[in-house]
Amino acid sequence: MTPQEIRPAFQKALAFLQSGQPDRAEPLLTALLEATRGAAEVHFHLSRVAEMRGETEAQIAALTEALHKKPDEPAVLTAAITAHSRRGDTAEVVALYDRLIALNPKDIGPRAAKALYLQNTGDFEGAEKILRRLIRQNPQALELYRMLSTVTKLPRGDALVRQMRSFWPDKRLNDHGRMHLGFALAKVSEDSGQTDKVFAFLRPANAAQGRLAPFDAPARDAEWRAFRAAQDAPDYSSPVAPLPQRPVFVTGLPRSGTTLVEQIIAAHSGARAGGEMGHALSQAVAAFGPAARAKPLASLGAEELGAYADRYTRLVRRDTGTAPGVVTDKSIQSHLVYGYIARAMPEARLIVVHRDPRDIALSIYRNHFALGTHRYATDLAAIAETIKRFRENIDWWRPRLGDRLFEIRYEDLVSDPESQARALIAAAGLEWEDACLDFHKARGAVKTLSLAQVRQPIHAGRREAWRKYEADLAPFIAAWGDDPWD
Repeated sequence: MTPQEIRPAFQKALAFLQSGQPDRAEPLLTALLEATRGAAEVHFHLSRVAEMRGETEAQIAALTEALHKKPDEPAVLTAAITAHSRRGDTAEVVALYDRLIALNPKDIGPRAAKALYLQNTGDFEGAEKILRRLIRQNPQALELYRMLSTVTKLPRGDALVRQMRSFWPDKRLNDHGRMHLGFALAKVSEDSGQTDKVFAFLRPANAAQGRLAPFDAPARDAEWRAFRAAQDAPDYSSPVAPLPQRPVFVTGLPRSGTTLVEQIIAAHSGARAGGEMGHALSQAVAAFGPAARAKPLASLGAEELGAYADRYTRLVRRDTGTAPGVVTDKSIQSHLVYGYIARAMPEARLIVVHRDPRDIALSIYRNHFALGTHRYATDLAAIAETIKRFRENIDWWRPRLGDRLFEIRYEDLVSDPESQARALIAAAGLEWEDACLDFHKARGAVKTLSLAQVRQPIHAGRREAWRKYEADLAPFIAAWGDDPWD
């Protein structure tokens, strides 16, 4: 390749990557390696090829080469953090964060991201040290208080609590500040036993988040109905050959106990936790169209369904490094595409977790979700309607999927852990192992709002928390109406 050909070839390779064609980008980038004497940029984009194919080891190898050439390139360091996080290389991830932080020690972002990573891996003490230091240096960065309070119980007399309370009356607080500070103060109030003050902070915090990310209930309902209509088929058996990976989809509303269920299964020697990967829905939309224009399930043949399964499996392999065996996927929205999953993945298991709607509602309302996700979560009446719509969806799927759908109640699981866990492991297609009840001893990352709870053994004390807030939940209870709770 001549010097004049290098730039056009590089741009062509980038275009292939942008359009999702890694197989066409790879030969161009491989040729460019020699022509550019192994330029860091070429290695970096070869890492993208590997990532798109789900080849985490090859991705890490390419990123390592890129870092040899440009050890202080933020984009490469960030990509390496993501790749090593997927592989569970905790020490390497922390070292990479430290390198990224050293490039700009005053930048809050990388240090806060490192603290969040430490929280996810169970190093709450290390995360607290970082966040307290950041708050001392940036007392007006209110999101840091919420991050700290998520897993750290701050005593009533803590200086940071006094500092948060001093900010709260300020009428100049914008919606972002009110949101973060309100959730933090609600958590502090609950931790210190001041339950009468919790909703005084939650209501304005949720109202602020609702203004920042409004909820459109009719659009949600139309999408769910359209997905059901597209997947109404006479046959849900699969024409596709079984895949090496056996996905177990753990579905339920946020805060219903899906993380607990996933961790019990993932504690098995033959399984691994994938977390909220989201690939089943995103790849269904990419392959078959959005809900309003989705291809009818009955019209899909083995080739299209197999391609969907292959794309899903490739992304799961990228995210988890899972060899043949069970991998859990607790993506909240997977229930929208159960039909596509059932037809494309004959080995897939579908597990639904139910919980008392009042406990779900309380837990949803008092937790901050990433802005733009779970938009209904900021309004108690909208939460009630969302739980009802979810139940309707499961009712619709139950007769169509038969014994492929396994349902479990959170209350039963925490009341009778061993027998319920045994049934759960059997539903996942695995033989029982005692380690499944010791999931809390695992050290893997947990990217969920339940990251503190899953570090503890199962206990029944998590039931009926709503009773302490029954009066505050009045809008939810009124919206629920006369429907049964179970």
